[in-house]
Amino acid sequence: MDAWFDEWFDEDYATLYAHRDAAEAALAVKTALRHGPELAQGPVLDVACGSGRHLQALRKHNPEAFGLDLSSCLLGRAPEPLRPWLVRGDMRTLPVRPGCLAGITLWFTSFGFFPDAVNRRVLIDLRQLLRPGGVLLLDLFNPHRLVRELVAVEATEQPDLKVRTRRSLEDSRVVKRMTLIRESTGRSREVVERVRIYPPDTLDGMAAEAGMVRSKTWGTYDGTPFQPDRSPRWIALYKVKP
Repeated sequence: MDAWFDEWFDEDYATLYAHRDAAEAALAVKTALRHGPELAQGPVLDVACGSGRHLQALRKHNPEAFGLDLSSCLLGRAPEPLRPWLVRGDMRTLPVRPGCLAGITLWFTSFGFFPDAVNRRVLIDLRQLLRPGGVLLLDLFNPHRLVRELVAVEATEQPDLKVRTRRSLEDSRVVKRMTLIRESTGRSREVVERVRIYPPDTLDGMAAEAGMVRSKTWGTYDGTPFQPDRSPRWIALYKVKP
């Protein structure tokens, strides 16, 4: 399967998701700190941090927080004061010493990009970086609602960018095929996203195999309790087993 994530997270991606802004990230981090105070109490790694909107919010509470992302484009869009705390790297080979982190965060569906065996290995590797009492936060789409309400075809517009999206469910993945057109240049490109769908019970089992247990779950960035039929997100906090 092609490594679609190697090419996609660029300026077009940033334009398409510009509505996911600093205010949303600040709210999400505020809620996460309420449920997981460990995220403010030691070194915390924001994996797949992009341009650092969540990391910037977290560092207001935790000066030991830092971020990692594969995309040099998104890292280059980070605010200048944040850049010393950013590392370019791949979550499959994290350059972090085992057992040194108080927490790890993966925001905005940044887990599930790989084949199932690799995703499971990533979760185990992430747990190995956590110290006793450490926590892992996963922010994913709500799989129950996604499957039920999948929009097969959608056309959207952002400033200077028109997007036609076709969605499908294939081999336990949600697949988005997008045609993007830059109006200012007339440039057109095709992009594909493939993200594995994991029901909460499956993720709990994967986390247990890695040595973690789920301690909190919520369904929106403001902390509304998770409801399988209504919540837009599935946000969970896992803690290293004693």
